[in-house]
Amino acid sequence: MRWPSGDDGNAVVEFVYLSVLLMVPLLYVLVTVFQVQSAAFGVTEAARQAGRAFATAETTAQGAARAAAATELALGDQGLSPGERALTLSAPQGLQPGGTVTAVVRHDVTLPVLGGLFGRVEPTIPVRATHVEVVDLFRETPAG
Repeated sequence: MRWPSGDDGNAVVEFVYLSVLLMVPLLYVLVTVFQVQSAAFGVTEAARQAGRAFATAETTAQGAARAAAATELALGDQGLSPGERALTLSAPQGLQPGGTVTAVVRHDVTLPVLGGLFGRVEPTIPVRATHVEVVDLFRETPAG
């Protein structure tokens, strides 16, 4: 029977140590990238749907309510909760035919795990999308 001597068996230990040392940061980066990508899909679709919902409404008040609901649905599809100021609408001409409606949706992605390391300050990555929708030229001019 031969007993191990010198460096026999150390390759396995070094491989496991380096694997953990390299894989944990890589896994963290991948999780973060996937969360940001999910938020990007969500805000893009939310901005598009909010602009369409506003542009097809009968009044600006109804349009704002419809846009808020569309934003909430689109963000919810990606597992995101809309914040208080997630949606910003701008319609300089109102709902006049040929006018434009600009919808901006913003969401802050909180970095996983790091929130606990920095105490009360949570590091975030802001994700924002803008969509400009043209009000249909052949619609009736709204009363209000």
